[in-house]
Amino acid sequence: MPKTRKPQTPTRRANKAVADRAPAVRKRRSAPDLLERIVHAAAEEFKRNGYAGTTTAVIARRADVTEAQLFRYFGSKANLFRETVFQPIEEHFRHFVETHLPVADDPAAHRAQTHRYTTELQRFVADNAQLLTSLIVTQTYDSGGAHGVAQIDSLKTYFDRAAAMMKTRTRGRTVDDPRVLVRLAFSSVLAAVIFRDWIFPDGLIDDRALAGAINDFVMRGVGADPGSDQTT
Repeated sequence: MPKTRKPQTPTRRANKAVADRAPAVRKRRSAPDLLERIVHAAAEEFKRNGYAGTTTAVIARRADVTEAQLFRYFGSKANLFRETVFQPIEEHFRHFVETHLPVADDPAAHRAQTHRYTTELQRFVADNAQLLTSLIVTQTYDSGGAHGVAQIDSLKTYFDRAAAMMKTRTRGRTVDDPRVLVRLAFSSVLAAVIFRDWIFPDGLIDDRALAGAINDFVMRGVGADPGSDQTT
């Protein structure tokens, strides 16, 4: 004998309707998953809008988290900016220092590594121009915000080591302080790449020739060019 179906009472129908409309219970996400989502969303927003133009509310919405969760992990927008933008840049320079900068007083190695450094730096700056610009602007106009390029520890290490090598190679006979020269070399690359369209009008020089000119300029400036030693 077939089983008869119990008729639904108004209460049962109401309960079923509520259950049908209720959203599925979200699976509890782990802390690493939340961190990854926030960092990824922040990186995309900072790239698109810069530091000043990005809000924590937008980042949280993009990451599908609450602002309370964002602040729980990072504390402030400045800390999040550092984590998503500043730290990867610092890691790049640290890796370069550890793998490329020669220690021995070898002029040939110095020249080769200076050329490689300048070439890779141009590429890195070009790939991260918007983020570096955000760092510079933040450092200049937001004293309470994220740290800027000048605070990258591994970049300071590069400056110190490059200056020491220059001083050793020239036996201290350079006219200018090597610590200043290596920073001028870095800033020339940074400015030439980031402000390329402002400084070099169309038709003056193509990208390949400019890259070569920057390399030559830096090589002479830091004494990596054998004929460029500046002595008193």
